[in-house]
Amino acid sequence: MMMTLGSFAPAEGLAGKRPNIIVILTDDQGYGDLGRNGNTVIKTPNLDKMYDESMHFEDFHVSPTCSPTRSSIMSGKHEFKNGVTHTILERERMSLKSTTIAQVMKSAGYTTGIFGKWHLGDEDAYQPDQRGFDEVFIHGGGGIGQTYPGTCGDAPGNTYFSPAIKHNGKFEKTDGYCTDVFFGQAMKWIETSSKGPVPFFAYIPTNAPHGPLQCPEAYKQRCAGNAFYGMIANIDDNVGKLMAKLIELRIDDKTLVVFLNDNGGTGGSFNAGMRGQKGSAFNGGARAMSLWRWPGMIKPAACDKLTAHLDFFPTLAELTGAKVREEVAKKLDGFSLVPLLENPQAGWHDERMLFTHVGRWNTGVEPQQYGQCSVRWKQYLQVWEKNKWCLYDLKADPGEKSDLAGQQTEVLERLDKAYDAWWTEVLPCLENEQAYKTAPKANPFKEQYKQQMGTE
Repeated sequence: MMMTLGSFAPAEGLAGKRPNIIVILTDDQGYGDLGRNGNTVIKTPNLDKMYDESMHFEDFHVSPTCSPTRSSIMSGKHEFKNGVTHTILERERMSLKSTTIAQVMKSAGYTTGIFGKWHLGDEDAYQPDQRGFDEVFIHGGGGIGQTYPGTCGDAPGNTYFSPAIKHNGKFEKTDGYCTDVFFGQAMKWIETSSKGPVPFFAYIPTNAPHGPLQCPEAYKQRCAGNAFYGMIANIDDNVGKLMAKLIELRIDDKTLVVFLNDNGGTGGSFNAGMRGQKGSAFNGGARAMSLWRWPGMIKPAACDKLTAHLDFFPTLAELTGAKVREEVAKKLDGFSLVPLLENPQAGWHDERMLFTHVGRWNTGVEPQQYGQCSVRWKQYLQVWEKNKWCLYDLKADPGEKSDLAGQQTEVLERLDKAYDAWWTEVLPCLENEQAYKTAPKANPFKEQYKQQMGTE
């Protein structure tokens, strides 16, 4: 049986409009690493302009680290339900049982492309060409040049400058800075695809500004010697070039562009007053940017509803008019944002809960129910600290300084019970926990590079 996701959240206007869709996902840029979010040091004029032209979700959340966020964007499910509990050691591989939004959009007649960082499995069966992408232009592992024991690793000798990239199954030596390379290749593909008979989905997950902090010297000097900000300035320039290309191709009003970051901040000096950063379950570890720009179709506005990366799958499916199998739809943890894109004040899942768990417990041990974990409900964030739950009211106390656990016992009990039920639900899905035992001795990405390039 087939069913449309519109049946879950019926909306008028945007559903089934089938725009071209571009999703830009930056790596380790925090919520505070943007001019419009209060950062007075970094200059991001193109992203600031996009912010002004977008629906921007101000209470939007992702996972605390890379692979988890990517798996949830792709699947509409919590990362643990994809078997993703880490960023390495086979625990970054997205379950082959999971259906991706690229597969769904491809079935709806879209052509699909990825340009940058995949980080959901480097073995052939897990690669994006097997998960719904027609055009694939990626590095390996969790970062350019990274290598870990087992299957997670990039081509040998790669750096952020002129890296070897796997392009539709074959490695190519590129020329230029990695972010320029990814955007440049994406824009070439977009130009070609824009002349075709079907709409396109371009996924541009950059490797920057993830460490090591490397960027062209001119960008570093533009940011007073700060390489992290220089990497973001370079991303900003590329966003500007992309927007100009859409206008040049006369598809600006036919194209939805979404910009977000993949986890809490790391290298910035400004965190918008939040507690925690990447790798934590506090608000600063998971709150992210979420900008949705579609000229003439989405009115620029702020939306304060509790939203998440989990909502990408159902939203894009509804916008494209894609059909989703019932067995897939009923397992989604996200909700379509279409009603909010039409009206940011619309009634929308006010009782939703978001569960965060950093995972990353030691290899070979039983999955750990508690640790760096939290539950978000309405204005409350329940966080596990020092072997107990603490409770914060983010509206009254955005810096999470005043623990209300002793005062709001009913809220605490409700969230504790919900967390136990969630853990029971995800535990059978953690399929990668023992995979390290049978992992190959050499990274498959690296071995393919050696075979194709004739190197040892």
